Amino acid sequence: MAAAPVLVEVVRSGFVESRHRGRFVVLTADGSVELAVGDVGAAVFPRSVSQPIQASAMLRAGLDIDGELLALAAGSHSGAALHLDGVRRILASAGLDEAALQTPPSLPLGEPELEAHLRAGRQAMPIAMNCSGKHAAMLATCVVNDWPTATYLDPAHPLQTAIRATLERTAGERVGATGVDGCGVPVLAVSLLALARAFRVHVLATRGTPERRVADAMRSHPEFVAGSNRHDTRLMAALPGLLAKDGAEGVYAIALADGRAAAVQIEDGSRRASLPLVVALLQRLGLRAPVLDELARPSLYGAGRPIGEVNVLDLERHCG
Repeated sequence: MAAAPVLVEVVRSGFVESRHRGRFVVLTADGSVELAVGDVGAAVFPRSVSQPIQASAMLRAGLDIDGELLALAAGSHSGAALHLDGVRRILASAGLDEAALQTPPSLPLGEPELEAHLRAGRQAMPIAMNCSGKHAAMLATCVVNDWPTATYLDPAHPLQTAIRATLERTAGERVGATGVDGCGVPVLAVSLLALARAFRVHVLATRGTPERRVADAMRSHPEFVAGSNRHDTRLMAALPGLLAKDGAEGVYAIALADGRAAAVQIEDGSRRASLPLVVALLQRLGLRAPVLDELARPSLYGAGRPIGEVNVLDLERHCG
C-alpha cells in the first residue's frame, strides 16, 4: 500500500491557513522506485509538464528546430518580447504567421511582461498565450509533413497521434484518458510514475536523438522555457543538468543528468504547494544552491512585507 500523502502547510501570520496533500514518486539513477508517496499509479493529466514530450514527438516527425526555439516549443513562456519573437520565427520558418495559431487570446503570463504589454496598449492576443511556442511548432510540424493545419488540435490528427505514441513509448504506459488542455491541445493522462520515467528517458537519451535534443535545449536556454522570474527557469539556470517543467493543477516533473527523476502532484491543484515539495525533493537528492534555500519556503506577503510561508511538513517521515 502506498504511503499517505505528504502535507504542505500554508501559514499566514502564525495561523495555519491551509494544508495541501501531495503525492510524488522518486526514481533512482537505474530507474527503480526509491520513494512512492500517495497513489503514484493513478492517471493524472500532466498539463504543460508534457510539453517536452510533445516537442520530442515533433522532432521525431521531422520538425527542424533547435536551441532557444526548441526550448520555446517545449515551454510555457511568460510573454516577453524574446518569446513572441521566437514564436514568429518558428511560424515564419514554415511560411506561416500569427493568424495560423489556434491558442486562445491571452495576456502575458509573467507580471513584468504583462505590465509591458499593457503599457504598449496591446490587448489579449493568441501569440501572447504561454503555449504559443508549442502551437507554432505543431503548425510547423504539420507543414513539414503536408498535414492539414486547420485541424491540428483534433485528437485524431496525425500530429496528435504521433505525440500520443511518443508519450506511451517514453512513459512505458498506455494513455488512460484524453482531455482538452487550457491552450486547446489534447492532454493525455498517465501516472506520476510514467511521467517520471518519460523525463528520465529524455535526460539519458543518446546525444542527438529527439528526446536528448529537447532536454539539452531546455537546459541550455531555460529563459525560453518560462521566464526570468519563473521558478522552473531559475532552477534549471542554477542547477546544471536539471530538467524541470511545471504545469497546471499542481503537477511538476524533474530529472537529473544521471537519470534520477521525480514527478509530483498536489491533489487540490495548488501550484504554490508543488514548488516547495519539488525543492525539498531536490535537496533530498543532494542538490545545493542558494535558489533552493530561497524557494524551499516561499514567503507570503501582506502590505508588502513577509507575513507567512509555505512549508513541507512531513517529508522526512516519508523518507525514513
